[in-house]
Amino acid sequence: MRIFLLAAILMSSLFARAQAPTLNWEELTREYKFPEWYTSARFGIWVHWGAQSQPDSGGGWYARHMYMQNVGRETWGANAYPYHVRTYGHPSEKGFKDVIHTWKADKLDTDGLLRYFKSIGAKYFVALANHHDHFDNFASTYHPWNSVNVGPGKDLIGLFRKSAAKYGIPFGVSSHDDRYLSWWLPAFGADSAGPKKGVPYDGRMTKADGKNTWWAGLDPADLYGLPPEKRTAEWIAGVKKNWVQRHVELVTKYDVDMLWFDGYGFPYGEFGKEACTAFFNDKLKRHGKINAVISGKFHGKEPAIAEDVERGGAEEIQPHPWQGTLTFDSWFYKSDRPIRHNARTVIESLIDMNSKNGNLLLNVELLPDGRIPQAHKLILDTVGSWINRNADAIYGSKPWKIYGDNLGGTAIVKNMSEADLDAAKKQTKSHDFNERTIAAPLFPHNEVRFTAKGKSLYVFVLNPAAGELMIPSLGSGGKYGAGNITSVQLLGSKRQVRFRQASAGLTLDVQPVQAAILPQVYKITGAIR
Repeated sequence: MRIFLLAAILMSSLFARAQAPTLNWEELTREYKFPEWYTSARFGIWVHWGAQSQPDSGGGWYARHMYMQNVGRETWGANAYPYHVRTYGHPSEKGFKDVIHTWKADKLDTDGLLRYFKSIGAKYFVALANHHDHFDNFASTYHPWNSVNVGPGKDLIGLFRKSAAKYGIPFGVSSHDDRYLSWWLPAFGADSAGPKKGVPYDGRMTKADGKNTWWAGLDPADLYGLPPEKRTAEWIAGVKKNWVQRHVELVTKYDVDMLWFDGYGFPYGEFGKEACTAFFNDKLKRHGKINAVISGKFHGKEPAIAEDVERGGAEEIQPHPWQGTLTFDSWFYKSDRPIRHNARTVIESLIDMNSKNGNLLLNVELLPDGRIPQAHKLILDTVGSWINRNADAIYGSKPWKIYGDNLGGTAIVKNMSEADLDAAKKQTKSHDFNERTIAAPLFPHNEVRFTAKGKSLYVFVLNPAAGELMIPSLGSGGKYGAGNITSVQLLGSKRQVRFRQASAGLTLDVQPVQAAILPQVYKITGAIR
């Protein structure tokens, strides 16, 4: 009888899912609320990793720049062409398709990576599903150039998905593919100088050229697109429809929790909205609620989408959840790129984003074989130790009435390397590329940030120095309504901290700092009534 009842309940659930109405985007938006797993996470890890990780040099747009003798203002890719000729051969014979072929990801251990990322405090994980190079890192039914058919011979997204589920971490995927039509145009060119001047690059090869090669049966046009002069309106429409098929399969087959877009707005306009609508409807039918997140550079235009800020942060507390993305050097690992971040700047970024209602999604630039570079792992170890020590002030935190006090040291370094410059120029209200890096001056010793959780207020001293620190906004009877403070505790320490509250502010005794100066976090009791 019990088995019969369980079977009946299961059948009823499946029937209910099948009968659930399909909502349009506007209806989904009215129903949507950001899930708690995302709003409380505050810190996630991303691996921006793919076939463009294989070359050791040449910047994060290697697949584009390897076809450009002159990269113009995209100077971060200047090493790509000479490196490619030296390492693989001339791009008229050995193109990016051949780079993909050499990428084997032979030391990838997704269980080990997810276990480590969880240990350093990551509350969600995102893997790159495809980049501007139009190569899918998953078992794509609708696109032959994928990681199962070419290169690693593995369903990379499937492996990451399985490991994320094993360790109980929400799983996301990032898509950058809607730029490929224009991004790939250099593959149809030729050298403008030198012994190969005028010889077409391999973007103009055809399926017939693959006879008796490793790529026999594959069509380069499925990877690079058709040559520009052969592109018709019907063909371009077909590309966009194929994009929808691939991405609907991606989010449903792998039951992802987050879909992240690189561009500004819905990819391909209404086509992107169609995929997003299918994603949210699938979640609604599976779980009875939309417990998923879509993120992109929408800048508040879509209330059901978390704004993404690339290598930067918000200037004020934002009314809706958002996230900032950072990377250490290049987006794909490259040994010729100078490092921009260390543990201090990553932690500072996390604090500032959290204080303004944002999450930090930190990119880990995996080596081509799937391992974490040792120099980056040392930084991650330090970040993880700090996060675990100060977890109470991070996870589940909300902004206070103001994000900080004693402001004035928020110097930034505007760095537009590895950026879509034309797209960024159009976004006049964008906060992208305003990151603090190791080149930025240190914060003043008295500058602080705030987060709140329940009745606890947390004060982050960004650049602590032993001695007295006065915080005006926490004065008794002040305009922010701080209550009578009863105790102050340094997180990670059992000792109570000496303090004095007056109308002019709260003065606390900052504790001696470690050799490596990292932010200190103080738990304030009584300030929130």
